[in-house]
Amino acid sequence: MLDQPPSSEQTREETRLGRILVLVGVLVLGFNLRPAAVSIGPVLPEVTGALGMGPVQAGILTSLPVVAFGVFGAMAPALARRAGVHKVTLVALLAVLGGLAGRALVGDASLFLALSVVALAGMAASNVLLPSLVKLHFPDRVGAVTSLYTTALAIGLTMASALTVPIGEELGSWRWGLGVWAATAAVAAVPWLLLLRHDATPREGEHGVTLGQVARTKLGWAMALLFGLQSAQAYTMFGWFAQVYRDAGFSATTAGLLLGVITGMSIPISLWAPAAAARAPDQRKLMLGLIACYPVGYLGLLLFPREGAWLWAVLLGVAAGVFPVVLTLIGLRSRTSAGTAALSGFTQGVGYAVSVIGPLGTGILYAATDGWTVPLIALTVMAVVTGALATVVARPGYVEDQMPRAATTPAG
Repeated sequence: MLDQPPSSEQTREETRLGRILVLVGVLVLGFNLRPAAVSIGPVLPEVTGALGMGPVQAGILTSLPVVAFGVFGAMAPALARRAGVHKVTLVALLAVLGGLAGRALVGDASLFLALSVVALAGMAASNVLLPSLVKLHFPDRVGAVTSLYTTALAIGLTMASALTVPIGEELGSWRWGLGVWAATAAVAAVPWLLLLRHDATPREGEHGVTLGQVARTKLGWAMALLFGLQSAQAYTMFGWFAQVYRDAGFSATTAGLLLGVITGMSIPISLWAPAAAARAPDQRKLMLGLIACYPVGYLGLLLFPREGAWLWAVLLGVAAGVFPVVLTLIGLRSRTSAGTAALSGFTQGVGYAVSVIGPLGTGILYAATDGWTVPLIALTVMAVVTGALATVVARPGYVEDQMPRAATTPAG
């Protein structure tokens, strides 16, 4: 007897299960986008002491995440065009897995740094490709799915920051505290093994879009600078605000809790803001509302560092919620998944290079002035510029429409 063709109900069920698999893959991928970067900080003294790292090597280690985001993130769209976005995502996850597991085992400082580069390269590539994967599989749910994966990202960031030390102490070594995140990367790789078949047939009518084409658009540069300035402020808070609180007279424990409030606020904001951005025809009010919390938090911290510390931490955490909104805009400001990948690569590649001015500039100003007045004023000015850029990227439009005609994807 001849096999019966699948019914429309069977086809719909297979499509539904496929979308669920993709969604699971996106969420577990999102969870693994930060542990490789943030798990080092809590155990940095133990790592540098055990491996005999000098100040230069320690400085390189702490700078690697931003460098990796810029360099390897920019390479990801071209690799995805050649090999397929799902294959590159899987290879990137395997790089995270191998790098994290390997560096937890080695005893040589140079090898530890090299394996950190491997892990961070995989993380950077995945970071850039996620918006294009959302656009490819959920073009009608960009905001909702971005809300889910940025929330997963925030949870992964918070857990890696909070649990690396306790896990290491419980299991007897900082190596376990770092190595455990390789296990979550291994779990994340499973659904992507099953998704490789999606690379077999490209989407009909869709052409590749290059970073060079995006670089010739005003929207691309506005997105990159916006991403860079908001990242500069985020990495400044991650790297320096515990010291701000310590200098204000708080204990190390309380300073850590205040920093935890800033990072922890990203979880509820990530659940709400991307979907709200996707529903709005114009995102200016949303973005300016979030960004306005930056100067209030900075100036409050400058004028009343002890009395209002918890309130300023909440406001700064709310302001940092502009990050998932910018990720949502990468999908909303491009017509195709190829355009999303290129815009994501350009935005994050250039953006993370720009973001170095935040923590580096803050350190220089702090050392030169022996206080936090000038750095906090500089951050306030940066927040104002961030708001100005937000008014540009929040206007409706598509990056493909600003490219030469040959670069755009034909309709239909």
